[in-house]
Amino acid sequence: MVVSIDLSGKTVVVTGGNRGIGLAMSESAAAAGANVAIFYHSHPKAQESAANVAKKFNVKVKAYQCDVSDDALVKKTFEQVEADLGTPITAVMANAGVSVVKPALELTTEDFHKVFNANVLGAFNVSKAAGNHWVQKGFKGGSIVITSSMSSELYNQKGLNDPLTQVFYNASKGAATNMVKGLAAEFAQYGIRVNALEPGFTATEQTSVMDKKIRDYQAESVPLRRFAEPKEQGDPALFLISDYASYITGTILRPDGGFSLY
Repeated sequence: MVVSIDLSGKTVVVTGGNRGIGLAMSESAAAAGANVAIFYHSHPKAQESAANVAKKFNVKVKAYQCDVSDDALVKKTFEQVEADLGTPITAVMANAGVSVVKPALELTTEDFHKVFNANVLGAFNVSKAAGNHWVQKGFKGGSIVITSSMSSELYNQKGLNDPLTQVFYNASKGAATNMVKGLAAEFAQYGIRVNALEPGFTATEQTSVMDKKIRDYQAESVPLRRFAEPKEQGDPALFLISDYASYITGTILRPDGGFSLY
């Protein structure tokens, strides 16, 4: 018997699904046969990314410009997705997020709202929209994966957040992980599972522009001595929304190359 994940005839919503870890999530879902709805904020190549995923995996992929901090817009976009793609939404990967890298003494109220609106409020809005969508349709079996970070709990260890200064980012990811537990507890009665993915250091567009000395320092701090490839985050997220994880909710999956064992 060949073990595989088949999402044919289903739609997966991926926020921030046009680049980095989010794009890897989009590709993992598409590789499993799902149609994919990518929510993006403003990236100029989001439509191109969607078209590339559709062509590569021969599924329907559509990019929707949607500020996830806008509750009404998120709800409206959800309603549009099924009409456009023609298959039911069965899972959501809430991956959209931002960071402001500044010393704490320089952070502002505007910085706080920018980070928390995307990383916490945005993830909540998407989860609420999905929950309401499934409850109204009487669908049991929906699954939500919220991208948090190993920074949610690990602080000032070798390679992590040193020399990076991102207090609001780390705080927001702590909030996101905690929110997963609350949502999982409330949504279980509706047959909806909610889990957190806490990626470790990953080779993305954003990390590629970091100082090489910092990247090398971080990589050496990981037992596996390297950054993850985006696919190594996308596939674990795919597992969490699959039937193989049907009894997993309110938990954390941390693909970090063993970093947190220290």
